[in-house]
Amino acid sequence: MPSPVPTLLSKCTVFPDQKSTLGNLKLSVSDLPMLSCHYIQKGCLFTHPNLPLHSLIPLLKSSLSRTLSLFPPLAGRLITDSDSYVYIACNDAGVDFIHANATALRICDLLSQLDVPESFKEFFAFDRKVSYTGHFSPILAVQVTELADGVFIGCAVNHAVTDGTSFWNFFNTFAQLSRGASNCIRNIPDFHRESVLISDAVLRLPEGGPQVTFDANAPLRERIFSFSREAIQKLKAIANNRRWPENNNFAGELLRKKSNDNLLKENKATTILENWFKVNSNSISKPQTVEISSFQSVCALLWRGVTRARKFPSSKTTTFRMAVNCRHRLEPKLEAYYFGNAIQSVPTYASAGEVLSRDLRWCAEQLNKNVKAHDDTMVRRFVEDWERNPRCFPLGNPDGASITMGSSPRFPMYDNNFGWGRPLAVRSGRANKFDGKISAFPGRDGTGTVDLEVVLAPETMEALESDPEFMKYATCQL
Repeated sequence: MPSPVPTLLSKCTVFPDQKSTLGNLKLSVSDLPMLSCHYIQKGCLFTHPNLPLHSLIPLLKSSLSRTLSLFPPLAGRLITDSDSYVYIACNDAGVDFIHANATALRICDLLSQLDVPESFKEFFAFDRKVSYTGHFSPILAVQVTELADGVFIGCAVNHAVTDGTSFWNFFNTFAQLSRGASNCIRNIPDFHRESVLISDAVLRLPEGGPQVTFDANAPLRERIFSFSREAIQKLKAIANNRRWPENNNFAGELLRKKSNDNLLKENKATTILENWFKVNSNSISKPQTVEISSFQSVCALLWRGVTRARKFPSSKTTTFRMAVNCRHRLEPKLEAYYFGNAIQSVPTYASAGEVLSRDLRWCAEQLNKNVKAHDDTMVRRFVEDWERNPRCFPLGNPDGASITMGSSPRFPMYDNNFGWGRPLAVRSGRANKFDGKISAFPGRDGTGTVDLEVVLAPETMEALESDPEFMKYATCQL
C-alpha cells in the first residue's frame, strides 16, 4: 500500500467571522472528567469534489469561519481560575486549518482492506493530544487531505468541550454552510449553563495536567462490522422472543394501512392482525413487558461474541459500558442541542458464565434495564457521586474484561454534504482507542443499518472473526 503519511501543504489559523458575545462557559461535571481523554477525531471520506482544490480550500476556510461564529466555544481556549474552576474562554483565538496531500492513495486503497488501514490515522491533527492541553492549544483543528480520487475532511476537537451530539451538530453546520446554505442553521446550539451538571465541586489536577488512563501503545486491531437491516430485525425478534412471518414488514404494513383506509378496511386489517398474533401466540413471551431495542440487541450479540473470544473462566466479571445522552433524561430537560458534554457512562456487569450460558435476550435485557433506569434521579445520583469524589474519567480496560460502547447510530454522520455529495465512509483517528473500545455509526444507506467500529487485542479479534454466532449477523465492511 502507498505511504500513509500525507505531505503538509499549508497550515493556518481560522478565526470566527464575527466577534463572540458569549462569556466564559464553566465546564460541567460531564465535561471535567474528559480532561484526561484524547481529543475526539472523526471525519468523512468523499469522492473528489467537482471543483479544483485551489478553489475548495478557500471555500472551506470561509465556511469554517462562519461556522465558528455560531459555535464560539470551539474558537476559544480553556482557562482555570484562582479557585481551580475550569472554563471555556470564548475569546476568538481561532482554530487550526491544515491542507495535506496524500494523492498516492486512492479511495479503493482505504476501503478494500479487512482491517481499517493506518492511513486514516494520518488524516487528523492533534494526534493523541489530551484535552487538558486546550489551555494552551486550539480546541479544534480541521484537516483536509487530498487523495488521488477523493478528499478526507477530519476534525479533531477537545473532548472536554464537546460530546458526540455537539460534535456532529458542528460538523453538519460546517457542511451546510460550505454547500451554500444560509446562516439560518437547523439545529441552533444552546450554551446555557444552568443545570444540575454545573457544580461547585473542584476537580484537583496534577501538576502539568492529567494523562490518559490506558496504554495508547498497546497492539490493537480495528475493523468495521456492518449489520444489515434484516440482520438487526432478526436479532431484535430473538431478543424479544418473537417469531415474525416471512415478510417482516407484514404487521407494520397492516398498521400503516389503518391510517389510510376507511373504517371497514381498518376493521378488516385489525382482524387479520389479531388473527396473526393468535396463530403466533406460542412464540410470543407473555406478558411482554420489556421491549428490547434494535441497538441493544446488537450490543448483546457483541457482548456475547467478545466474551467468548476472550476465553474467560466462567466466574470472571465482565462489564459492558454504554454512553447515554442525559439531555432528555434530566427534569427539566436540557435543550436537544445543548452544547457540551451531557453524557454518562452506564455500566452493566455479568459474569462470563452468565453472558455465555444465558441467551441473547437475557444479555439484552440487562443492558435495557440499566439504560431504562437511567432517569433524572439516576443522573443526579451520578452527579452527586462525582461531587463527593471529583475525578477524571478512567477510560480504558484495566482488567481486560470490559467493552466500552461510544458514539451512536443516531448521529447524522452521513448528512455531511459539503456540496459534492454525501460521504462514502466515516472513520476515526487514534484517539481514545484501547482493547474493547467500540464506536457505533449509522450505515451509509440510511435504512436502519448499523456499523460498529470494533477495536480489540489482536488475538481477541481473530477469535471474534471465527465466532459463528457473531458472524452469522455481522458482515465485514469493505
